[in-house]
Amino acid sequence: MKRREFLTGLTAGAALLPTLSSAKGLPQMVRYPDTGVEVLDPRFKAKVGNAAIERLHTGMRWAEGPVWFGDGRYLLWSDIPNDQILRWSEEDGTVSIFRQPSNNTNGHCRDRQGRLISCESRRVTRTEYDGTIRVLADKYEGKPFNACNDIVCHPDGHLWFTDPGYGIMGYYEGFPAKFEHPESIYRLNPKTGKIQLIATDLAKPNGLCFSPDYTKLYVLDTGPAKGLFTYDVIDGEKVKGPKQLHDFKPGGGDSVCCDTDGNLWCSNGWAGEGFDGVDILAPTGDPIGKIHLPETCSNLCFGGVKRNRLFITASQSLYSVYVNAQGAELL
Repeated sequence: MKRREFLTGLTAGAALLPTLSSAKGLPQMVRYPDTGVEVLDPRFKAKVGNAAIERLHTGMRWAEGPVWFGDGRYLLWSDIPNDQILRWSEEDGTVSIFRQPSNNTNGHCRDRQGRLISCESRRVTRTEYDGTIRVLADKYEGKPFNACNDIVCHPDGHLWFTDPGYGIMGYYEGFPAKFEHPESIYRLNPKTGKIQLIATDLAKPNGLCFSPDYTKLYVLDTGPAKGLFTYDVIDGEKVKGPKQLHDFKPGGGDSVCCDTDGNLWCSNGWAGEGFDGVDILAPTGDPIGKIHLPETCSNLCFGGVKRNRLFITASQSLYSVYVNAQGAELL
């Protein structure tokens, strides 16, 4: 082949690449590193790998509450308006319905025995190994909860959860009802059913997580303050605070999880293009990174074989991105 013919062939082949990458059924190519992962501070640069932001599934109405099951290599999450819990398989990428109806389930976690714990509208439930659902709590001081939202498990087995009441504020995510309690944070003993009121000083306590050493409790307030607040955890059963760690205005954070270095990965949105996605904060509250998404972000968790895959629910879709960080929660 002559040199001119060889160069002509290269040019023709290159011209086909954009067509091939955007052809029906093929994913759009992403140049590494993904420009949707933004480094704001050198402390975050070490957390950025070459992986692209992946959209794993779409078509939900409001996706929430992802929780990773490493023993089965799958992720569960909620679609609250559709009254479903969905299941994504890491092995083959398929999505199926795990439970429907789901009683407008919102947030999830796993207990120390690996069982699914869920905030089902006005109650907290546990899915037993045989698939039966056990109600762990549905009342405080004889009155029903408003609408339980997000939940985490402490190493001592107690479940800490928030009750901002969103599920009773309209028909879209539940049914309208009267608020029976102030918006609160609770601590539940799943063995005895004892419920302890932890705090009532946030307007809309929403997502929550512990620091890696469990000495701090982080809670996102989705009320007018729209901030991330921190409490000191005393003897594993009380808190002192809160202290505002970060202000998300004009956006609004929803949920939070910690990596093993104590950095805080917070969902964000509600302020238009450029604000949607995940804000990464240093333990001091300083913004160090951002994962940009085209939809308002609701919740997130770490998973995958190495606990370095961040799963993100955002409005109608499920996303993931591999990062050079590991989730602090072992389950």
